[in-house]
Amino acid sequence: MRPSGWFVKCIEKERSRPQPSPVGGDQLKDGGKTFSYDFSYDSTDRGRPTFISQERIFHDLGSDVLKAAFEGFNACVFAYGQTGSGKSYTMMGHTGDKGLIPRICEGLFCEISRRGKSEAVSFRTEVSYLEIYNERVQDLLKKKTTPTYGGLRVREHPRDGPYVENLSKLLVHNHSDMEDLIILGNANRTTASTNMNDLSSRSHAIFTISFTQAWFDAELPRETLSKIHLVDLAGSERADATLTTGTRLKEGASINKSLVSLGTVISALADLRVGGQSSKKKQTFIPYRDSVLTWLLKDSLGGNSLTTMIATVSPADVNYGETLSTLRYASRAKNIVNSPTVNEDGSVKVIRELQEEVTRLRQLLEEANQVLALTKEWTSKWGETQSILQEETVALRKEGSGVVLGCQLPHLIGMDEDLLNTGIDGALCSVNGSVVTDPCQLTQGAITQLGKGTILRFNHPTEAAQLRHKRQRGPQSDVSLSLTDMSKYTENLSKVMLQNQGRMGELLNQQEVELQQVQESMNKRNRDIKGLSKENSRAPPHQQGAGENSGRD
Repeated sequence: MRPSGWFVKCIEKERSRPQPSPVGGDQLKDGGKTFSYDFSYDSTDRGRPTFISQERIFHDLGSDVLKAAFEGFNACVFAYGQTGSGKSYTMMGHTGDKGLIPRICEGLFCEISRRGKSEAVSFRTEVSYLEIYNERVQDLLKKKTTPTYGGLRVREHPRDGPYVENLSKLLVHNHSDMEDLIILGNANRTTASTNMNDLSSRSHAIFTISFTQAWFDAELPRETLSKIHLVDLAGSERADATLTTGTRLKEGASINKSLVSLGTVISALADLRVGGQSSKKKQTFIPYRDSVLTWLLKDSLGGNSLTTMIATVSPADVNYGETLSTLRYASRAKNIVNSPTVNEDGSVKVIRELQEEVTRLRQLLEEANQVLALTKEWTSKWGETQSILQEETVALRKEGSGVVLGCQLPHLIGMDEDLLNTGIDGALCSVNGSVVTDPCQLTQGAITQLGKGTILRFNHPTEAAQLRHKRQRGPQSDVSLSLTDMSKYTENLSKVMLQNQGRMGELLNQQEVELQQVQESMNKRNRDIKGLSKENSRAPPHQQGAGENSGRD
């Protein structure tokens, strides 16, 4: 089986002479077939250079099972093949040559001992051992007194999945205790002699290790529970080859039926992988409950588990059909993809996730507070800057051919074309042509000269508004006030120009032209007013009386 994110561990434990090629399932021209797997082992003859020992098989397969268990994942290893092909030898071995199950148990306690010395972690290990005989579940860790015809019942937990009710689960503290339980279970397992195998397994055996780790992570308790299913399947057999009758024939039929169900489940799971995310995936039904074996291995076959399949084949020519079927079986299983996840306590997981979320939200809050503080600081600075601009900036807007100053505070207007290049020579300051040595109050239209260069005109918006208010009294006063203001301005400018005759000639001529234009405008206006007065005086008396009578009406 190929779990997502994990290396493929679909293996063929080969006992035949041909070597697998990298092409899977292709038919050669001479009638031969080739299959590809992740590993291929030859265990037929110790004298051959291609012989692979049990230790090498454990190194390639068992080490990954232990690694997954200590990381909190479920794991499963099962051997499949015809009777007499070496399944029990691969899984259990014998006294002088231990198989995968004893070596995995030994490696588990070695790692527990090593980690217990350097890490503050507590471990708890429990084991159970069962067999499926004629579709009935038997507990191998209990002594057989009277036969249980119905067997133990299989239930399914909504969260933990299928389990066997009342199955004994024993706590073990060391490797020696676990070895004793394995020996007890093997002694209680159902075996018999057939024409093809003197010690043939007549049942499927499942040895389960429940491995719990507990420790503190950032002052929070954490706990993971891993299940390791080590499965020794009974071999498929043909009645004509094994020459079985009676009870043995019935056992073989039950074994073959469960293996067919296992093959159907594997095919259905492989179809899901090939079909991808199409609508067919939703309609595919996985028949786990067709047999007790597939029901108990539901998570291992297509769920939350890192699963390894070992396919064992016989080198005998008479077993060609069974060998080919086994190789196709294993090749099909390679397409299955599982999704293992870490098995930890739900409440602890929720607490840890909530704590991580609180930490993340605190960081976001701190960043938001920093942004808010910066925003307030910049808002305050901008408010101060805006008030300064409102007080000190003179707003200009263009109206026709002139420029209007929108400042309401008293200000000075430069009369020179280039104020920066004129410069200030000397320290004297004059107002309206008179040198000023003491503080004095400027009035609307006053001409100020700094030194012998820059000439400025004083503008007081308040006084100008008062003058405009006086102009509204009548045309005559408007003209007189305008002339008065203009004459005062011209007089002030003339005083300044007397001191700067050479440089101010052009300015004087310009001001005189403007004054003449204003006077001509005023004279024309006065003539119009006098003409209207004469016309009113020449009107006949009866017209005036008629107008009065009409007014009374």
